[in-house]
Amino acid sequence: MADSFSKKENFKKKVQKAKEKALKREERKTSNNKGKALDEMFMYVDANGQLTSTPPDNSNVEEFDINNIQLGAAPIEAEEIRKTGIITFFSEKGYGFITEDKSKENVFFHSNNCTELVKKGNKVSFEKERSPKGFSAVDIKLVR
Repeated sequence: MADSFSKKENFKKKVQKAKEKALKREERKTSNNKGKALDEMFMYVDANGQLTSTPPDNSNVEEFDINNIQLGAAPIEAEEIRKTGIITFFSEKGYGFITEDKSKENVFFHSNNCTELVKKGNKVSFEKERSPKGFSAVDIKLVR
């Protein structure tokens, strides 16, 4: 059976598209810029932080000791575990506040955490512990 006119036209269009595609592929292969001289692609940063194509002048370059460069956050200095302070408030219900000597920060405490009987104005040593509502003092001892 003979092909219809539209089938012949569609076949001609497919063949034409395939030829155009092959031509474009060959053209891309011949005009490829990959692998050209790397000198054209280098960029430098000048003293002001601007990009430039000219290499830097090495006459005034500073030397750095790579051992002194610190990456990441600043190191956390270990602080004393045992702190001292004065009881500034003490309720008859059994809780109070200690004012730290160094930071002058108020720290909550409860009398259950005291190893000895304490009262307002006593100098004590304690350890700070994070609690759900902030810091609290534990292992509270009188300083004599």
